[in-house]
Amino acid sequence: MQIYTLKNKSIEVDFIARGGQIISIKVPDAEGNIADVVVGYDTIDQTLDGDAYFGALCGRYANRIVKGEFEIDGEKFQLDCNNEQNHLHGGFDGFNLRNWEVRPVELEEYVQAFQLSLTSEDGDQNYPGKLEVSVIYGLTDDNQFVIEYEAETSKPTVINLTSHPYFNLNGAGNGSAMNHELLLNASNYTPISAELGTTSGEIVSVKDTPFDFTTAKSVESACNVDHEQINMIDGIDHNFVLDDFDGTVKLAGVLSDPKSGRKMEVYTDQPGIQIYTGAHFNGSEIGKQGALIIQCAGIAMETQIFPNSPNYEHFPNAILRPGEKYKHVCVYKFC
Repeated sequence: MQIYTLKNKSIEVDFIARGGQIISIKVPDAEGNIADVVVGYDTIDQTLDGDAYFGALCGRYANRIVKGEFEIDGEKFQLDCNNEQNHLHGGFDGFNLRNWEVRPVELEEYVQAFQLSLTSEDGDQNYPGKLEVSVIYGLTDDNQFVIEYEAETSKPTVINLTSHPYFNLNGAGNGSAMNHELLLNASNYTPISAELGTTSGEIVSVKDTPFDFTTAKSVESACNVDHEQINMIDGIDHNFVLDDFDGTVKLAGVLSDPKSGRKMEVYTDQPGIQIYTGAHFNGSEIGKQGALIIQCAGIAMETQIFPNSPNYEHFPNAILRPGEKYKHVCVYKFC
């Protein structure tokens, strides 16, 4: 499996074709020391045998759809249920497991860029429509790693693409990221229903809850609170509703590590961002530097449409129709 590299004067991004997996992002700290800030494995063989969501492109529908069911224009569809009773990240054979076609492209806004392409046939994982997907991985000279998604369909379908790296700004394999400070431009979030296993359809204010990151605070301070939503999943795995959404690229949040001085800003044109603190990491796998992958070894910041959006009329539209183009921009800027 070939490794593709994006590199400027300061940072380096490595990825592979299987799932478009981002396997490494090397970033200097405040003193210029370089560390790999993406949770994963030391070798390609370990990567191919390990958690296939690490750093991968997820789709057709990232996050969860309750019972794998949705309806378009009166026609009902049933997807695979690969996450207990729900459909997650595209099913048993999601985009994270596909070999994407990769080619270098020259775009003036990027120091280096690659285009990743994938065709998902009509009926793939029981989704309607033939979907043509293009993703650009681009690196700017001011340390912005940009992911640009586009897709077109032959039939009305649902779509929600995202990328799934876990970030530890102190360096992967250097313990927990619980000390990281998080700021989110999100005054509301979508609570999880224990019965449904994902969003209940409610949109709730973060005020007076552990989910209030409207001013920066440590992830640990939120996860150590006795709160029904935190206790349910032993941490955070929630969608946050971004303020002032209008389809343009805006700052969604900032993750920073007081120890190393590294900071990452996340920008997007999407209405939501899923924050996940990796509750399922239990030390049973060996990751980078030979260290065990422990709970909150890294923090995922996934820009996207809301979970189960196809089944809630008041949630953002997740239906793509022929003649339309799905577009999504996510920027990870390292400061």
